[in-house]
Amino acid sequence: MKFLEVKLGDKALIREFLMLAVRIYKDDPLWIRPLDKDIEAVFDPKTNKFWRHGKAIRWILQNDKGETVGRVAAFINERTANTEEQPTGGMGFFECIDDQATANLLFDKCKEWLTANGMEAMDGPINFGEREAWWGLLYEGRYEPVYQMNYQPEYYIPLFENYGFQTYFKQHVLYRPVLEPMQERFKEKADMVARDPNYRFTTLKKKEIAKFAEDFRAILNGAWTGHAGFKPMRKEQSASIMKKLKPILAEELAIFGYYKDEPIAFFIMIPDMNQVFKDFNGKFGLIEKLRTLWRIKMRKITKCYGIVFGIVKEHQGKGVDGGLINHAREVLQPMNHWNHMEMIWIGDFNPKMLNVGYGIGGRDYKIYHTLRYLFDRTKPFKRLPIIGEKANPEGVSE
Repeated sequence: MKFLEVKLGDKALIREFLMLAVRIYKDDPLWIRPLDKDIEAVFDPKTNKFWRHGKAIRWILQNDKGETVGRVAAFINERTANTEEQPTGGMGFFECIDDQATANLLFDKCKEWLTANGMEAMDGPINFGEREAWWGLLYEGRYEPVYQMNYQPEYYIPLFENYGFQTYFKQHVLYRPVLEPMQERFKEKADMVARDPNYRFTTLKKKEIAKFAEDFRAILNGAWTGHAGFKPMRKEQSASIMKKLKPILAEELAIFGYYKDEPIAFFIMIPDMNQVFKDFNGKFGLIEKLRTLWRIKMRKITKCYGIVFGIVKEHQGKGVDGGLINHAREVLQPMNHWNHMEMIWIGDFNPKMLNVGYGIGGRDYKIYHTLRYLFDRTKPFKRLPIIGEKANPEGVSE
């Protein structure tokens, strides 16, 4: 067995890194091959801002016959690594044949590199980037993955657990049929808000994208300011996000709420682009770009994906969530186009938000686990504490 480091620009090894997944999932009809460019963007300092405050490395593992039997990446986000009880790095983009010894070599390689860089634990399989992409190990719900979400064979679970990884937190992906009637609890909330003429709800207008970008920023900052680790969004950040989303946005999927014309809430969904990319075989050249534009224009996507939901603190608990959901229902159900909605994963450490998801009729559809491995095996393992609660000083072991 030998490890080969996959470096930027090494086309042969990059191809091996990408093609291993194709070989592993060749008989799985549910797997949708990620775009090669999306995977490679993670490992390019020019496209991934996390390189500004971190480092990453990746390898392929080959057997004595020169066949690639595994791949993995290890990384350190310097902004978060030392906020943990023990310095913690990450590992991800793991693919492996069904063999524990091979998997152990991959995990050991990550541990060795992370230890050399001052880490005492590793989380995985996660992303060298934001949590909404490539995060977690799929435990329950074997359905087609939405864009940039992990999908793995069931045998990966014992590979991780047998090595000693434990569940740090669970990630719930909820599903709701768009055409299903509104929950009575939220109907009552919507009726309550409707009685106050100061509240109004509308869908995004692409012609006014700059205005909605500013409204988005105001709501986000008003909803999350004060949460641990949250940094207020700057104007240029919100403008950049909306600029990137604009080509794929469906106006009816982005709902905004206002009180006396001040932005107070949003519920933003986007089309699931995996429904466009699923037959591109990982490629995104000129032909694929033209096909994407045509499919979007012809509204070939019927599956949507909820990416963010927020209400400014002053209007939380006043029924605004019901108003948002009701407006979405009033807009989407008569269209009879969107028939499947998944929501971005919600951690079990955030029961308040999970209850909101369940309250609007969401049901568990997929469950991922973010796993953690402590290098000091005598140290008690602790789950991520519930928001608002202190960590259990005795530790929790599963």
